[in-house]
Amino acid sequence: MRLAFLRPARRCGAVAALLALPLLAQRPSFTEERFHGRHAYVLSNGQVRVAVLQGGGHIAELRYLAGPAARQVNPFRVPHYPTIEPYDYNPARHDALYGDTPHRFLHSGYMGHLLCFPFYGPVSSEAEARNGLGNHGEAPIVEWRLARHTVTPEAVTIDVEAELRRTRFRVGRRITLARGASGVRVEEWVENLLPFDRPVNWMQHATFGPPFVEPGSTFLDMDATRGDAAPLGEHAWPRLKTAGGSADARPMTAEPKSGSYTAWLLDPRRVEHWFTMYNPRFPVLIGYTFPATDNPWLADWQENRRATGLPWNGQAIARGIEFGSTPYAEGLRKSVDRATLLGTKTFRWVEGYQRMSTHFTLWLAEIPPTYKGAAEVRQSPGGYTVIEAQTGRNAPVPLGVQ
Repeated sequence: MRLAFLRPARRCGAVAALLALPLLAQRPSFTEERFHGRHAYVLSNGQVRVAVLQGGGHIAELRYLAGPAARQVNPFRVPHYPTIEPYDYNPARHDALYGDTPHRFLHSGYMGHLLCFPFYGPVSSEAEARNGLGNHGEAPIVEWRLARHTVTPEAVTIDVEAELRRTRFRVGRRITLARGASGVRVEEWVENLLPFDRPVNWMQHATFGPPFVEPGSTFLDMDATRGDAAPLGEHAWPRLKTAGGSADARPMTAEPKSGSYTAWLLDPRRVEHWFTMYNPRFPVLIGYTFPATDNPWLADWQENRRATGLPWNGQAIARGIEFGSTPYAEGLRKSVDRATLLGTKTFRWVEGYQRMSTHFTLWLAEIPPTYKGAAEVRQSPGGYTVIEAQTGRNAPVPLGVQ
């Protein structure tokens, strides 16, 4: 009788444990791991995983954790060459790998989504290069330290911060992944450590790569209106002006050994902007939403094995969607001299000792093989809804935080 009583109890306990496993897997968690050889802060909620690099603060991974391999694709660019922590750069050892131009610091640690601050594009002078500054500013090449992290049954949150010693700013992000969410909310701030006002470029550089990015097969949708096409005139989304007429701006170019950069003005009538990207070979849509007041511009940069210098060596495939204060990656001085484009400012001011904040969300949604693209992204209770073009079908984006 005793054995007959114990065996059912053990079976019940085993069943209860098995039933509890999915619940445990859904709990938000935080770990510190290695991601492609780099130190990473990793957030997970059992549905998606997000990796943030200590070196440069880059968001290097956002992917689903279950389903077929195609569903678990990481849309972000992971370079074909090894990277290092960029704050450890030593010219004597690393110039042979990454070149000897001011781009070398960024190239050494470039992965996924980076913050371009306090300037966007190249250095403005030889003096800046001599003083140790490089492409896209200081923020993407310094160490982003973990200030704190919080894990509750409802969400995991990390605060990462960096000091920009050369340019005298501090920057930080609070990244929150909620239970059941398919993406994160990022609250970002910059602080001027000097007593006088200064112009800045403040750009988010979300870079996507293979296998998700594929020439001719990766499509972009967004709420753009028009773009600069000098000397041809203006583009009107989604058409690109060309010397022979026009072309569809949505797919990545399929032309071999090519590259392009197009600046787009987002719809000024909106309170919140959005863009999405997909490849029909993957059942995954990646998207962003961000406030219109801080981000009037979006640039579509494409690289299809054109660049032959170190460390790209004619092998890089990437599509970068860069949104924020500035249309062109031309450096701070040129953006200030330009002042406006299409009636819109091309840089921002930060007052003396001022701390300024913004935010954005990045997320995943599941899509069918016949997906037609996104016509609209709208806020919905607990997240967003993506409305498919032509069909009107809805794809939910649960975030759990607003």
